[in-house]
Amino acid sequence: MIDPPEPTSPAVLRPHAEQQYAAELAALAAADTRPRPTTWRLSPWAVVTYVLGGTLADGTVITPKYVGQRRLVEIAVATLVTDRALLLLGVPGTAKTWLSEHLAAAISGDSTLLVQGTAGTAEEALRYGWNYARLLAEGPSPAALVESPVLRAMRRGSIVRVEELTRMPGDVQDALVTVLSEKTLPIHELGSEVQAAPGFNLIATANDRDRGVNDLSAALRRRFNTVVLPLPADADEEVGIVARRVAELGESLHWPVAPAGSEEIRRVVTVFRELRAGRTADGMTALKVPSGSLSTAEAISVVSSGLALAAHFGSGRLTDDDLAAGVVGAVVKDPVQDRIAWNEYLEAVVRHRAEWGAFYDACRALDGGSGG
Repeated sequence: MIDPPEPTSPAVLRPHAEQQYAAELAALAAADTRPRPTTWRLSPWAVVTYVLGGTLADGTVITPKYVGQRRLVEIAVATLVTDRALLLLGVPGTAKTWLSEHLAAAISGDSTLLVQGTAGTAEEALRYGWNYARLLAEGPSPAALVESPVLRAMRRGSIVRVEELTRMPGDVQDALVTVLSEKTLPIHELGSEVQAAPGFNLIATANDRDRGVNDLSAALRRRFNTVVLPLPADADEEVGIVARRVAELGESLHWPVAPAGSEEIRRVVTVFRELRAGRTADGMTALKVPSGSLSTAEAISVVSSGLALAAHFGSGRLTDDDLAAGVVGAVVKDPVQDRIAWNEYLEAVVRHRAEWGAFYDACRALDGGSGG
């Protein structure tokens, strides 16, 4: 038996932004002659170029990491130059986490200072904790202190990221008020404090659909400058985003499959955009809106799953059969109301698009061929 060749893929499944795009960051740093805020690796102009893409004077191509309005990215970067924290707000799938990671990578060279917000996140995740073995043996001491990502960022003068801020309980969120207003974190047990080094700031993300879960207090909201990230403006832009991200995933995972074609991607994007909007692209037919977000991120997931099916259980080329299960799974979250909306869409719209015949048949096959 012949041993398989050694894999040539990187040792990690998903490199951090500063690892994956190290060459671009180095090229930007070398070409960047504009003023840089204290501890920043790049100037604000270079950070925006890194995020949105461009071509440097020496011909180096900087790939776009985020596709959207340039002014929004400029506002986000300008906020981080000031003493106000940045809140990226938007519906699911608007690349809030993706943008925050790349901003931290470009500014601090480190996107790993991260607090993930959940309903179970404790205040220690934002402030500090204790090594209880040392605490019991020695009492409160600097050696027994376990620093949070926020505390480490304050010491370094770096960017720290807080994901899904509104999923945290309100009393946990408010642990950030003193940090963001006074730029200091008291450690009462030691009778001391940590004052933030120049360059420290915080990027938080929050989901539009989580409003009312744990809304920010007025005191905390005042400490943020909020940038609302919209969904892609038109179908062509969204198709481009999906195609690029799917291609990147396929390259990193070494899928033995032909890349997704633009027609297949456009079909998924069209379905999602029409159901999100509650009307067809031509505005002629009103539609029921399903409960799911049907975001760009979900379109990427659907196409990626379809490619995996094509690679391992299909012909090696993406087909409507490979896409159908992912589309139906993304749309039908509520088995009653969403199923009604989906069936009406299939019968009123998809069935009457001649070029979508195979897609209609594939979706109907999942329902056992039942009609609307």
